[in-house]
Amino acid sequence: MSTSTSTSPDAEIVGGAAGYRPGATLSLWTEILRQGSRRRTQMALAFMVLLPIIILIAFQLDTGNDNGDNGGGGGEFSRLSDLATSGGPNFTLFTLLVSAGFLLVVVVALFHGDTVASEASWGSLRYLLAMPVPRSRLLAIKLAVSLLYSLAAVLTLVLTALVAGTLRYGWSPLSAPIGGEIPAGTSLVRLAEIVGYLCITLLVVASLAFLLSVSTDAPLGAVGGAVLLQILSNILDQITALGNLRTVLPTHYADAWLGLLSNPMQTDDLVKGVIAALVYATVFFSLAWWRFLRKDVVS
Repeated sequence: MSTSTSTSPDAEIVGGAAGYRPGATLSLWTEILRQGSRRRTQMALAFMVLLPIIILIAFQLDTGNDNGDNGGGGGEFSRLSDLATSGGPNFTLFTLLVSAGFLLVVVVALFHGDTVASEASWGSLRYLLAMPVPRSRLLAIKLAVSLLYSLAAVLTLVLTALVAGTLRYGWSPLSAPIGGEIPAGTSLVRLAEIVGYLCITLLVVASLAFLLSVSTDAPLGAVGGAVLLQILSNILDQITALGNLRTVLPTHYADAWLGLLSNPMQTDDLVKGVIAALVYATVFFSLAWWRFLRKDVVS
């Protein structure tokens, strides 16, 4: 005599118990709340608000420019510094300039380098996987939330600087460092393009920190490793003896966004920078997935 049993389609597909749905094991909103409740997330976002205010206060206390003294500096930084107090958009641009090279790198590395490694250091990673949360889903949710908070940090910095700068210095079109003004109607568009390019280049930091995060149980090591490698790339990029070899460094086109401030725009390096960043990010994220799916998680 034969008997027939019925199982749910999900159970047949994943080989799990009846009613088990991988997509319901760890929701995006749950991870957003978990990461948002952490002190490092709150402090990072708070500092994004605080930095433009600190810069604003520094400009108020500075009397050197009243005497025509620019500190003996030169180049793009000096010219943008001189333009920073001419209006909200220019103040925002200066804030991005002083934060893109290090502060934003640290914040993005923090969100991505800490996300998986911290679970391992707390001993909770194996329990998440035993719920069971599929490894690919765990990584996808962790990465999505890290990218979301990184974007929130950048936008918080930009919007705070734009509001604070406009309230203090009024509104004026973006000014090109080499002279001339960008039309008022396109100032915000140009500023958005600069922010977009910076976000794309920061994907290199995000992907490297994420790769280190799945490879170690030490969050500080993952965050610090990504930041140190970024600093090393910047140092090597200054060595002219390396010649064309510098073009393969992940930070070589980090300042290409300055081409958006020229008239006409210089976009050659921008395109190269976008391509390089996406290639590096794809490689590092792929390695992170490959590493974690094969990793023996014991913590």
